[in-house]
Amino acid sequence: MAVKKGDLVRAVREKLENSLESQASDTRFPSYIFETKGEVLDIKGDYALVVFGQVPTPNIWLRVDQLESAQ
Repeated sequence: MAVKKGDLVRAVREKLENSLESQASDTRFPSYIFETKGEVLDIKGDYALVVFGQVPTPNIWLRVDQLESAQ
């Protein structure tokens, strides 16, 4: 999926749970990143900065291959 600024996305659980990123930090991901729509704010290389507006949380960097369209 080609991700660009402004796209609505959600994280793909299967791709995120066993990733290198999950092994390097807390593996207890909040359910809202899989269940609600997030908006891509910025893209740097293979990573997208996503804001999830349903709950007051910080923005999160995720690899673009760990995201799917939420439209």
